[in-house]
Amino acid sequence: MTHEHPGAAPRGRRLRILTWHVHGNYLYSLTRLPHDFIIPVLPGDPPGYGLPGPRIPWGRNVHPVPAREVCREALDCVIYQSRSAFEHDRLLLLTPRQQALPCAYIEHNPPEPHPTDTVHWFRHERGVLVHVTAHNALMWDCPDVRTQVIEHGLVAPPRPLYTGARPRGIVVVNHLHRRGRRVGADLYRWCARQVPLDLIGMESEALGGRGEVPNMRVAGYMADYRFFFSPVRYASLGLSLVEAMMAGLPIVGIAATELPHVIANGVNGWVDNRPQRLVDCMRQLIHEPALARRWGQAARETALARFSIERYLDDWNTLLARLTGGWEE
Repeated sequence: MTHEHPGAAPRGRRLRILTWHVHGNYLYSLTRLPHDFIIPVLPGDPPGYGLPGPRIPWGRNVHPVPAREVCREALDCVIYQSRSAFEHDRLLLLTPRQQALPCAYIEHNPPEPHPTDTVHWFRHERGVLVHVTAHNALMWDCPDVRTQVIEHGLVAPPRPLYTGARPRGIVVVNHLHRRGRRVGADLYRWCARQVPLDLIGMESEALGGRGEVPNMRVAGYMADYRFFFSPVRYASLGLSLVEAMMAGLPIVGIAATELPHVIANGVNGWVDNRPQRLVDCMRQLIHEPALARRWGQAARETALARFSIERYLDDWNTLLARLTGGWEE
């Protein structure tokens, strides 16, 4: 089933944009723009080419197209979201004219393997590299590349969903057991031995978790927990964390990457690089539900002000208008 998405008023004409299905929740926010999105798909739904599925209520402006037929599509610009799509797939799937179209590359992650000296591969004379956090923009080495930060944006529930009825913490990380220390698998295990924590996400059963929760049900699922815990050492600001804030959960997490610039200690949560201090804080929230609710309300207010879908769509509309209308320095 498709849905109408009002989006935000475009600056200029309605565009036909090619992009890939890399992160479902992120794509859902992006496709709320008032433009048409061409999504290449392949049989078997390999990474980057999955059919936009029924778990997300995609708008009528989302058009899956067999990857081999993308070369026949009339396009106005391209939004790349993976290194393989930019360095390899575009050369196979797109015509020379399509390859030369104005484009953006969304970099979802901080640099690897080296946190400060990794040079980004994106180069395009009509392109812009979009970072999803200011931390990522700071850390990537992007010489002679036009860059911009567009932070996440989500549709907020009209009211706080938070109940905090379960005196436990919720952790949301996909494939945590495989991704290791970078996203805090060891910290999750250590903390879970000291405070009650539940884990959800893809393959979370491998660590005794509760499995994957459908995208559109995650916020409601999290809302019954007393707090959201992020054990992540090195990754972008997760959409699930922003979603938790919008639902009204207080945040406890490692003080790394962008998170210390989102969470103010004692206001909307607590971030720290001392695991024992985080455990102490989680125990306090379990024993003081009124404190958890107060921090959670402040977290929601932060998220509504900083990560609203309206701000996000306005940022993208502005960028796309500049890209397709001629860049003004």
